[in-house]
Amino acid sequence: MKKFILSFFALTLFGFVAQAGTETFSGKDSKDVKQVIAPCPEWYGDNEWNLSVWGTYAFTAEDWENDGYLLTDHAWGGGIDFKYFFHRYFGVGIEAFGMNAVRRGMELVEDESSTLEPEPLIAGGPHDSRLIGAVLGTFTLRFPLHCSRFAPYVFGGAGVIFGGGETSTFFDDESENDNDFTTISDTDAEFIGQVGAGFEFRLTRHVGFINDFSWNFVGRDNSDFGMVRAGLNFAF
Repeated sequence: MKKFILSFFALTLFGFVAQAGTETFSGKDSKDVKQVIAPCPEWYGDNEWNLSVWGTYAFTAEDWENDGYLLTDHAWGGGIDFKYFFHRYFGVGIEAFGMNAVRRGMELVEDESSTLEPEPLIAGGPHDSRLIGAVLGTFTLRFPLHCSRFAPYVFGGAGVIFGGGETSTFFDDESENDNDFTTISDTDAEFIGQVGAGFEFRLTRHVGFINDFSWNFVGRDNSDFGMVRAGLNFAF
């Protein structure tokens, strides 16, 4: 009888041990399942090259008659930039853009009401379209949001702008021939500095939409302008 009881307890104990072993194995399986769950996608690489093409709209800080470089209220254009991002957040590159700026001028209008009053200047003088371009070295600080297609960024740059800055000089011929004329100086190249902020939205891992605004400081009085850009970025 005692052997039977001992045998019964031994079998029962063996069953508990076997059951405990089965539970431990099941727990291990659950742990393995958790480990193979795929992480959320990262849309921005730690090391990547970026090539961006964009259209731009620029507007001057001063009215056109007071602006010292673009000599207009606004201009349309486009550009391209090439950057290398290292450790996802920091990028260095080069940017180039061109704008079609219509130079506006003033003309003299004869005042017949009085010979004592000077002849006034009014809008409607020479209008000519010319290309104003710039090349800058840039630095970009990017903040990709984890598991998101969205990445805000700030940037700055410095370089040279060319194609603008003409001056007009009016010569009044007071003789009877009345051969008045206006001369326009050559364009000047000036220093340009740039600061701005914007965002990128990745449509795919390698193609994104960009939109930003920058303020541009030209090395001539009354010549600063704002610039809005929108375009596509290609990452590889």
